[in-house]
Amino acid sequence: MTTLTMRQKLMSYLADAEDNKVKAIYTLLERDIDEEDAVLLSEEQFDILEHEQELHLTGKSKSYTRDEAMQIIRRQREL
Repeated sequence: MTTLTMRQKLMSYLADAEDNKVKAIYTLLERDIDEEDAVLLSEEQFDILEHEQELHLTGKSKSYTRDEAMQIIRRQREL
């Protein structure tokens, strides 16, 4: 059985399963689900983000909107 077929069967089953069965399956997978939602940064990466945020909030660094950033990227590609 392919994983696609397994996914389809699981989704179909879960749509109509009793609450206690859904809770049991969720409990089995909860750690994997939570790990996928979590952002995993090293301490060094986290420190860099905090420093960059502080520079931004104090106005010591230039920040760009999404549109401004896209314009800069497009100009660089034209070179």
